[in-house]
Amino acid sequence: MKIEKSINIFNKRARFEYEILEEIEAGMVLTGTEIKSLRSSKASITEAFCQFIDGELYIINMMIDEYKFGTFYNHKTKRERKLLLHKRELQKFEKKLKDVGNTIIPLKLYINDKGKAKILIALGKGKKLFDKRESIKDRENKRNLDRILKKS
Repeated sequence: MKIEKSINIFNKRARFEYEILEEIEAGMVLTGTEIKSLRSSKASITEAFCQFIDGELYIINMMIDEYKFGTFYNHKTKRERKLLLHKRELQKFEKKLKDVGNTIIPLKLYINDKGKAKILIALGKGKKLFDKRESIKDRENKRNLDRILKKS
């Protein structure tokens, strides 16, 4: 069974706000109306973050809109959703999270070839103001270089 349309929801602010140290793919525990809403691209992960609760990793503040055709079985839009990772991966992330300034943030929410909802999470360290200015400067220099190359 192959799904034709792939859903990609990105967190554009994450790479600007954080220096990405390590990335990993995780599954999510979702209800029926949540996955239906995701398939119609009604989700946002820009304000989301991950947190350990009782040794399990949860994504908090992720917005999945209510399913349009759902009845009273519809889900809450901003509930905590459990992430599915191997025990080794959870322990590794928990150990690295104890360092000052590290946090786990979602980068991308998508549906894979098998039709399963996956989320790409990353261990990130918050950037300082001068780091953000430097990344803006690099982006502008790259744009100018691309313009010059295109003209010639």
